This record gives sequence, structure tokens and C-alpha cells, in this order.
Amino acid sequence: MNRVLVIGHHWPEPSTTAAGQHMMQLISSFQARHYHVTFASTAARTEHSVGLKDMGIEEVTVRLNHDSFDEFIVNLAPHIVVFDRFMVEEQFGWRVAEQCPGALRVLNTEDLHSLREFRGKCIKKPVPFTTEGWLNEDKTKRELASIYRSDLSLLVSTFEKQLLQDVVGIKAHFLLHIPFLLDAMEASKQKQWPVFAERKDFITYGNGKHAPNVDSIEFLKEHIWPLIKTAVPEAQLHIYGAYLPQGVHEMQDSKKGFLVHGWIDDLESAIKNARVVLAPLRFGAGIKGKLTLAMQCGTPSVTTDLGTEGMITNAQWPGTVANTSNSFAEAAIQLYNNEVEWTKAQNQGFKIINTDYVKSNIESRLFTTLEKLSANLETHRNNNIVGGLLQHQSLAATKFMGKWIEEKNKRD
Repeated sequence: MNRVLVIGHHWPEPSTTAAGQHMMQLISSFQARHYHVTFASTAARTEHSVGLKDMGIEEVTVRLNHDSFDEFIVNLAPHIVVFDRFMVEEQFGWRVAEQCPGALRVLNTEDLHSLREFRGKCIKKPVPFTTEGWLNEDKTKRELASIYRSDLSLLVSTFEKQLLQDVVGIKAHFLLHIPFLLDAMEASKQKQWPVFAERKDFITYGNGKHAPNVDSIEFLKEHIWPLIKTAVPEAQLHIYGAYLPQGVHEMQDSKKGFLVHGWIDDLESAIKNARVVLAPLRFGAGIKGKLTLAMQCGTPSVTTDLGTEGMITNAQWPGTVANTSNSFAEAAIQLYNNEVEWTKAQNQGFKIINTDYVKSNIESRLFTTLEKLSANLETHRNNNIVGGLLQHQSLAATKFMGKWIEEKNKRD
């Protein structure tokens, strides 16, 4: 039996984060191909961490900067090792390369963290975003080094894949577009959704630990919702999400219809009964699980260009795209009141899920690539000149720092 080891930055939380959903989709795909899956992490579990053992997945807690990991991975002898985010590859990549040199090393980026953080800095200053500025960031250099050291990097966003190819110069065969892996939607499911007249109110949602989500809620409160509320006085805005900070909860204003609920067990039902999803995202990276979830629930959305980035190919957005507070509010009001446009948007979302996110198509692309790389791994690595240099030079700094900490911990 083939074995895959996933080393996670966190234990997956599919009920609270799109990254957690994506990770579980990848794991399920490996299981469907009869891989034995082991998930390891140094992190502590939370109340929202999914029970992997119940799904037949081996759970292992590993220690950072400790040689016990070496013995663990030698005994496991995985065919594939997936690093969940570049920080994990920095911590464990050199150990995997030393102890299991024949294992295929795959980096699951989820999004380009450096891109998200630099865009956030640009919003706060404020200054225009430039790729030159992004490339000069220390975190960008770390993340790109991790991508070069890996045999393959998975990217959820077509935009980010193209950015790495065109701006950084990374060759396409080291990158693979693997977005959310979703079930195709049958027409019968669409008929079960509440219709336009049965829905009311606006909704927004997202994990409160994710800075773009908090910024989006603050922007709604200060600049967009007052405009919508004036035009549609009977409407309310419902805000949901795990780990919302106290500052967001303090925005609660029942008189103005700004309702902060926080965590909800059945988010899908709330989305299906809302008429419009609002997502005024001003910075971020990757693709937005909140927006594919809106499509799966038959709820049109209003978002920004950044919200749609890397999400669709040759298709119209299932709702409206607007980038200023006034145009965003106007688009939301129009969509909320126009049943014809609303229905067209709902149908468009249905088509996008069945065109760009069908699990079977994406799985085929993933495993065809993995099998090809495994069969030609030596040649593939020989063609990765930069990655080989980083393994020889830059990685040594991380490696020996880890070994120094390991020895220090033994003495302490």
C-alpha cells in the first residue's frame, strides 16, 4: 500500500476554515486511491479540530527540532510527504530529504502567505501594491525558497500559479493548480434551494483569525452597510464566523441591523436563507471558500476583484464585482431587489461549480502528475537547479539551527 504523510501546520478545521476544508478534500482523495494516510503536527488541537482517527487516518503528534521525527519517518517510509504551508517545509523538509530521499516532497501552499501579508501592509499604509515590493519582502523570499526546494507545489489560485511563472520564473512543471475539490451539483439540488421570495437579509462570514475577514467586516460596518441600510431599511446583515475578535463582537448594533452572531453549527442553512452574500475583501490571497460555498448554497454574492481572483475561468461572476464602497453598496441593493438578475447569478454559480471545481476532474490531474513525478523523480530534481542549490546552501542554515536547538534542548 502506498503511504502519504501530511505534516500540518494545524490540525484540520474544515468547519471553520477553507484551508481546513481543502486539506480534508486532499486527504479524502488520497484515501479514495487507497493510500494509507498519516497526519502529523506539532500543534495543539482545538474544539473545532476534526477527528481524523474516525476517518481511518493515523494521527501522530511530532516534536519540533527533535530527532524523534527522524526515527518516526524512517519507520513510516512514506512514498509522498505533503507539507501543509511553507513554514512546515522549512521545519521538516530537510529531515525528510535526509531520512527519506526517495519520497516525493509536495508543498501545499493553500495561498501565498507572503502575498496576502504584503497586500495587507499596502492597505494599511496605504501604498499601491507592486510585485517588486512583494519580491523584496523577507517572507516572500522564504516562501519562494520553500517552493523551489519542493518537488511540486499545489496552488489553489490560477492567478498565483501564473504569478510564480511570469514574475518569479518558476517552471510550470513544478507547479500544479489544485483548487477546492467539490462534488458536481445535480439540478435536483438547485430545486431544493429557497427561492428569491423566500429569502431575506444579507450575510457575511469568515474565520476571525484571518485578517482579511476582519478587515472586510470593519469595512462593511464603516463604509458599506450604512448605505445599504438606508436604501433597504427592512434588511439586516448577519455576521458569522469562528474566533471573531472582541472588537467585531462590539460592532453589534441591533437598531441598525448589524448582527454579529459568531460561530454557528449550520452555516449552510443560514446562507441558503439569505438573499445576498457580501464579501468586500480588500486584501488576501488564494481563492475564497466563502464564495464557492455561496455558489453551493445558491446565494449570489457581491465581492471585489480581489475576491474573484484566481477563482473562475472564462465565466461571469455569479453576482456583482465592485471595488469602491459606493459601487459595492449600489450593486448589493440592485441584486437584493432584482429577482431576474438574482436568478441569473444563482444559475451562473451552479455552472461554475460544475465547470471549475468538480472533484473527479481535479483528482485526475493531481494523481496523473504525482505518478509521473514519482516515476521520473531523479530527472525532475536534476532539472530543478535552484532547488538543488537551496538544498545545498540555504537549507543548511535551517538544518543546523534546528540541530543546535535540538542539542540545546537535550542539555536543558
